Amino acid sequence: MEILLVASAFNSLSQRVYAELSDQGHRVDVVLASHGADAVRAAVHASRPELIIAPMLKTALPEDVWREHTCLVVHPGPPGDRGPSSLDWAIAEDASHWGVTVLQAQAAMDAGDVWAARTFPVPPVGKSDLYRGEVSDAACAAVLLAVRRFAEGSFKPQAQSDPTIRVLWRDFMRQEQRRIDWDDDSTATVLRKLRGADSQPGVLDELFGQEMFLHGGHPEDRLRGRPGELLATRAGAICRATVDGAVWIPELRPRKSSGNPAPFRRPAASVLESLPRAAALRLPEVAAPLELAPGRRTWTDIRYRQQGDVGFLAFSFPGGAMSTSHCRRLLAAYRYALTRPTRVLVLGGCRDFFSNGIHLNVIEAAADPAGESWANINAMDDLVEAVLRTTDRLVVAALGGNAAAGGMMLALAADEVWCRSGAVLNPHYRRMGLYGSEFWTYTLPRRVGAETAQRLVGRALPVSSAGALEIGLVDRLVHVSAQEFSSEVEHLAAALAGEPDVARRVAAKAAVRRASEERNPLGEYRRDELSRMRAIFFDPHAPYHALRSAFVRKQPGGSADPLAVGGA
Repeated sequence: MEILLVASAFNSLSQRVYAELSDQGHRVDVVLASHGADAVRAAVHASRPELIIAPMLKTALPEDVWREHTCLVVHPGPPGDRGPSSLDWAIAEDASHWGVTVLQAQAAMDAGDVWAARTFPVPPVGKSDLYRGEVSDAACAAVLLAVRRFAEGSFKPQAQSDPTIRVLWRDFMRQEQRRIDWDDDSTATVLRKLRGADSQPGVLDELFGQEMFLHGGHPEDRLRGRPGELLATRAGAICRATVDGAVWIPELRPRKSSGNPAPFRRPAASVLESLPRAAALRLPEVAAPLELAPGRRTWTDIRYRQQGDVGFLAFSFPGGAMSTSHCRRLLAAYRYALTRPTRVLVLGGCRDFFSNGIHLNVIEAAADPAGESWANINAMDDLVEAVLRTTDRLVVAALGGNAAAGGMMLALAADEVWCRSGAVLNPHYRRMGLYGSEFWTYTLPRRVGAETAQRLVGRALPVSSAGALEIGLVDRLVHVSAQEFSSEVEHLAAALAGEPDVARRVAAKAAVRRASEERNPLGEYRRDELSRMRAIFFDPHAPYHALRSAFVRKQPGGSADPLAVGGA
């Protein structure tokens, strides 16, 4: 079937719908609604679709389009729910379950006939994590069902006037409703407000006389202070006291009207350092142990634990972006993990992003973006090389969520790649104007063959988890929910460590590494890739700089074309 996707952005859900519909043999084209109504009309005229699907839409479809074509809109709420802040209200009201509805576009927002719907549990995670996990799973299932019903031609969609559907309009959630009262709100309330706005739009607050959006929130079990007081930093995050505890806030975003030259999300501590009135602030850096004691409720972005013969090195960075500091700290943790007596070492294993490569926001905010780009890519390469040179145990990369660019290549350095079904993979760099590094010229052809590797990096399109398994990009699909992924990986890793041929596999792996090193040393791959990357980074006219800046600042032109993913 000829299908046109209309999306306000080619975000994670739009990419997944694109990839999974393509896997089923449909011909899928994409147009960004943000390019305007005329661009949508032109795409409809050019592709002549049998069906139009809007996986993520912030503006209405042109009336002539939805009147002349069947247009199905994905709404992140149950049947009858209407309004632009559906997920925000679900989290604010502490809903235990929520839903996704695929409905037909009409004049009134979210009021069209229902073609499919799915429900899902709401775990205590951030809105963006929920969106990429449970919402994405439910939305894709509903879209595929709606497409099948449309193709069959006999299904009659359910009108929302049906008495079984309870219609409820929810207004746009304003900052006044998100605002934290530090003198009154409990830790649970503060966390719920932060989680309901973790990626967008953030919670508007004030720090040192400057309006600031807070992004992300995690509990702290020991540090205490006056409500609203800043208590400490940890790995770029800041800890702030509540009336009955404290919370960690990983990222801040200065309000655009504040005059800050970098009004985009980045590690909270670095934003504070840029504020003149915070210059005298000397917050203690309170590190968390790599191996947390049982029962601790505190935030840390890197953790290690061991169960029998299996080590688990878990990491979770906001947006999947890995700065120079992230890479160096993760490498130190990896080296520590290698000192432990294990047969299998699992990297990742958390729900949501595995990694999206270098941290474009940190680079954009740096005094010398070219120099920071160079430092960041070298730190990524150091980490990937350490994984590639591990020859005394099996290493598994466990992808609970999406991975892209250098983050995908980090996964490919492992012996096995396990991927949650529903994850979207982008093993390429081109849309950010980069050649790429992280030993991709070695690991990608090794896994999928030279021809497929060139096709992946050249076309630069998202790959579904099922498609990745088919071409050999991953070794195993884990068919569980996002919330169940970590525990399932534990069971699978324990089973792998208990297999009788682990020692033989490790010995064979070491022999292959020695032979490969004699033929083509890893250092040569690294030098060749980095020479190309350095030429891009330090060329002020290279497209990378404009693409990066537009991407970070969410401006038009933030990618080489509409099918954009970030990172390197």
